[in-house]
Amino acid sequence: MTPTPLPATATPLPTTAAPLPSTATPCPAIADPGPEPVTACPGPGSSAPGRPVSRVSGRPVRLALCLAPVLLAAGWAMANRPLVYGGVRRLGVADPGWLLAGAGFTCLTWVAAACVRQGALPDPLPPGPLLASQFAAGAANHVLPGGLGAHAVTLRFLRRRGVPLERATASIGLYSLARSSAKAVVLLVFLAASGAWRRLGDLAPDGRPLVSLAAAVAAALATAGVLLTVVRPLRRPMAGLLRAALADARAVHTRPCRVLALWGGAVAMPLVQAGALACVGTSLGLGLPWKQVVLAHLAAGTAVGAVPAPGGLAVDAALVWTLVAFGASPSVATATVIGYRMLTDWVPLVPGALVLSSMIRAKAL
Repeated sequence: MTPTPLPATATPLPTTAAPLPSTATPCPAIADPGPEPVTACPGPGSSAPGRPVSRVSGRPVRLALCLAPVLLAAGWAMANRPLVYGGVRRLGVADPGWLLAGAGFTCLTWVAAACVRQGALPDPLPPGPLLASQFAAGAANHVLPGGLGAHAVTLRFLRRRGVPLERATASIGLYSLARSSAKAVVLLVFLAASGAWRRLGDLAPDGRPLVSLAAAVAAALATAGVLLTVVRPLRRPMAGLLRAALADARAVHTRPCRVLALWGGAVAMPLVQAGALACVGTSLGLGLPWKQVVLAHLAAGTAVGAVPAPGGLAVDAALVWTLVAFGASPSVATATVIGYRMLTDWVPLVPGALVLSSMIRAKAL
């Protein structure tokens, strides 16, 4: 006999339970390169901020960076109220035509600086943003001494343009070397072509300060050598910096356009700065020929240009002293230097700070 199959007594239950209804909106899945998708919703106890929170938290920092140059410029102007008032009062009776010519020479200063910056780097830079960065660097120089403000702005600009840190730093070193070397050559040429160098000899210090200066330079070089020899973590970055500097210097000097921009701009920069000083002196009746004014500017800037003082205050004091030694009246020489500083630094200070703030906001710096 064939056995009769037993009838099914129950329907098999599903292996998984039905999902409970939920009022929460399902979280959308975010594409992830990993093997499993990641949901965008954090857990109930998670406090990780999302993207909008990070943007909101970063706005005060960016706003502070944008307003800091303007506030520093305003504070500097308030701290130097007597100088600003005296310069404005003196310039009120000056010849406006010569002051306009001095403003033209001041604009050429930024053009020459941009040329030297481009000539110190093999990579092409956009002319407009480069010129704007050099205009903004003038405002930064009033905050940090010794030209460090301009170098910091330029370094940040080059980094934003994709230049590596070593090559950007090497270009700043080549820029400084070209400027100082060209200025010394121009000074020697003016000393050889002018008979006023005898008056500068009376202003030169005796041997004791020169010996002290030479000893300080030798001590600084010896300290740097000892640090590079003893501190091993400094060797690798310095070696990389030197390699980048030598490679870029060779690459720059194989291109005639870069050589012309580097050395032509370095020679033109002290000449246009001295031209602005001569225009201000002529507008105030300084009574000195332009050759002596240019020589005074070159001598004062070379003698104390390395003194770390913001805004060129040490150069201004030496410049007044040199102009008086050439035969100018002390009051007119002081007014000339105040007018020159006001035309080249104080008047462009607020616009330069605004350009600096706008470049920071646009993330160009």
